[in-house]
Amino acid sequence: MAKVGRILAVLLLAMLPALTTPAVAQPERQPEPPQTPASWTGSWESAPSGTAAARPGAAFRDVVHLSVGGDAVRVRLSNRLGTAPLRLGAVTVALRAAGPEALPGTLRTATFRGAASVTVPPGQDTVTDPVPLRVPAAADLLVTVYTPDDSGPATSHEVALQTSYVAPAGAGRAADEAGTAYTTTVSRWYYVTGVDVLGSATGSVVAFGDSLTDGNGSTPDANHRWPDRLAGYLRANRFGVLNAGISGNRLLRDGSGPSALTRVDADALDRAGVRVLVVLEGINDIKGTPRADDVTAYADAYRALVARAHARGIRVVGVTLTPFHGYSAYTDAREAVRQRVNAFIRTGGAFDAVADADAAVRDPADPTRILPAYDPGDHLHFDDTGMAAVADTVRRALAGAPLAWAP
Repeated sequence: MAKVGRILAVLLLAMLPALTTPAVAQPERQPEPPQTPASWTGSWESAPSGTAAARPGAAFRDVVHLSVGGDAVRVRLSNRLGTAPLRLGAVTVALRAAGPEALPGTLRTATFRGAASVTVPPGQDTVTDPVPLRVPAAADLLVTVYTPDDSGPATSHEVALQTSYVAPAGAGRAADEAGTAYTTTVSRWYYVTGVDVLGSATGSVVAFGDSLTDGNGSTPDANHRWPDRLAGYLRANRFGVLNAGISGNRLLRDGSGPSALTRVDADALDRAGVRVLVVLEGINDIKGTPRADDVTAYADAYRALVARAHARGIRVVGVTLTPFHGYSAYTDAREAVRQRVNAFIRTGGAFDAVADADAAVRDPADPTRILPAYDPGDHLHFDDTGMAAVADTVRRALAGAPLAWAP
């Protein structure tokens, strides 16, 4: 823990002006972030959240939106929720031109310890060898996975809010640059759960939570989830942002995906270059079944998350739980639990910093409700404007506390 207290003063001084100054022309040159040697940093993530029917012989072309760039990439692929060995017959990466089309000259074949294919046991992940490909920040990357004989179930991320593509069995292969065989669209990510980049990034921030983090309510294919917006704020400081949200996820028990405590290592702490964990998790416990109204259980779970992060040299930002009056599961009793949980997040001392999203998005005329301008209509999630408000709240929490340091 003594190491946790050593702050990178130079990095913090470089970070704060960029995070607190509006994006307008400045009269003086802003300090440059310190130069760091090339290292692997997470640039994109999707946490495995469910399964889908396999399509033997098909090729899945997942569209993923990077946060930071680099000179090479490596891809994490998962059979974590599968029940049989998964053979990956071929995997390619390419910068995206439009739709399923690769930008000419950028398509690369990934290998696994030098081999073009690999078999992933059930319950496990694998990572490709480094693929030399220069990728800019905020680029769309096509990751294509050819599964010649997968019997399923296929590990996937269910709420992608991103159109991806499938070439049916026999119609195409991973090396189809033009993408003409990719005639079917899908709205989930298959197999692909992470992209790291090799470069001079400072590190990564993991947004860890449920559907509010996953992006429900925001515009599909627009990258307007709050972690995407946060990535825009942090790009000048070369911080990647990883979205580890799972719709329906819970803090205290398994639901949609494993509980937060069960999955925090695989989906957050084990990712490349992680410096900060941002936790927005717990509303599904409050509004779910069975009842979860013991605030001590929430406090213990938050403290356990923080302790595990601190053991890795990772600091933690706690985000207050946002209003849901008007949602079908709302009751006054559940609102009282939310208020007590938020009191702990704000004043319990568990977190290194607090982002008060509740204060940012609630309606001043009725603090139990989301501000109408942020409400997509279900009274629980956020529209694009609400997502931006949450991102700005997290940005200010990062700017107001020394959250980047040498482990």
